[in-house]
Amino acid sequence: MEILAILIPVSLLLGGIGLAAFFWALKTRQFDDPEGDANRILNKEWDDRPKP
Repeated sequence: MEILAILIPVSLLLGGIGLAAFFWALKTRQFDDPEGDANRILNKEWDDRPKP
């Protein structure tokens, strides 16, 4: 049972660090990608080879 006195605060600390990193990523607009892969794959010119 003594190990819970260590594991619970450590898990809360790690969860808080993860939550802070997530909010930092939101704040710095890491997830904004209007021309993302979903749009890029539909609009790509697949025939980029030179024509003979």
